[in-house]
Amino acid sequence: MRPISFWISAPVCLPSSGLKSGEGEASDSTDSTDDPDISDTHTIYPKTFTLKRGRWRGTSKTPLTDSLIAPQVAPEPVTERLALDDNQVALAFYGERNVNLKLIAETTGTTVHSRGNEVTLVGLPDAVELARNLITQLYAMVHRGTPLHRQDIGRAAAVLRADRKADLREVFADTILVAGRARPIAPKGLAQKRYVDAIRNHDIVFGIGPAGTGKTYLAMALAIRALMEKQVKRIILTRPAVEAGERLGFLPGSMEEKVSPYLRPLYDALHDMMDFEKADQLIARGMIEVAPIAFMRGRTLNDAFVILDEAQNTTTEQMKMFLTRLGFESKAVITGDVTQIDLPDNRRSGLREAESLLRGIEGISFCTFTDVDVVRHPLVQQIIRAYDAASVAAAAAAAARR
Repeated sequence: MRPISFWISAPVCLPSSGLKSGEGEASDSTDSTDDPDISDTHTIYPKTFTLKRGRWRGTSKTPLTDSLIAPQVAPEPVTERLALDDNQVALAFYGERNVNLKLIAETTGTTVHSRGNEVTLVGLPDAVELARNLITQLYAMVHRGTPLHRQDIGRAAAVLRADRKADLREVFADTILVAGRARPIAPKGLAQKRYVDAIRNHDIVFGIGPAGTGKTYLAMALAIRALMEKQVKRIILTRPAVEAGERLGFLPGSMEEKVSPYLRPLYDALHDMMDFEKADQLIARGMIEVAPIAFMRGRTLNDAFVILDEAQNTTTEQMKMFLTRLGFESKAVITGDVTQIDLPDNRRSGLREAESLLRGIEGISFCTFTDVDVVRHPLVQQIIRAYDAASVAAAAAAAARR
């Protein structure tokens, strides 16, 4: 008898009279002793079928059981209507020429129509649920006076995809810093929100993920706020002086001038958050210090907010040295991207080793970012995905050759 495959959707009723035994046919025979290697019995009203290497035969009348899986039916599109309570706020929420509604439709995979203060959603149930949740929460934020930018819609949708119960206001309204900026600095996604909360609640935090996820920027904003609120007495910004794949040779000038090019990204982030004059004053007074990690040895950092950037380029010895500098009433944030290690091939990254050794220690938190959390130009996210895919393919090819 040839094996067959079949789908049965309840309720199913087969004729009570016997069918000829044959390929894919049922038999009234109840004698199964002639097949000693029968593996399992599955019931379906009014016949019972005995499975033997994909074959079946009828035995007796019994109720339907869950042993046979019913075929999955594609969900039908649904339509929902939302009534917004304020026409003026609704117009602001829609955006010019309904640009925000078009973005919501594109992001959620639904069709969105508006007429006055009524919004109609058409699409598959899950997509409509996401669109409804997104519109409801974003409209409430606009109603409270929060400006809605185009990039906020995609980030909000990503948050709700990760957690359907997430409160967008708790994520996007968690203002970290306002000083010297037209727009407050706040988390732009669920991963950033968890990262910010981890820094607030732990003394040592590792932020590991690709470029453009806000690891150093958010840590810098939290450090400046802690300094302004006198929670710490100074900020120390450090990173290893490692070139990205090229040797620049000996640089001219004093020690500060030699290491300044390596620390330029930290200065850029600092000046983006406060006026140049104020930043220079704080640096001159020693309240903000920017230095290479080599200068950390032998120091005890009390009452300080310490940020180690580009930690993937530290050696094991440098990472251990840095982590043991932490003193009383201090906080350390270590950021890095383990896919962009510039150390020589025979040197292991201190960040990788710290991740494997220190996970699980109370008081130390590890926050991981992915390409989904990138908040730079939209193309950056696609570039990261392309390089990651190439790395995976290369690793698989190398494994196959071995």
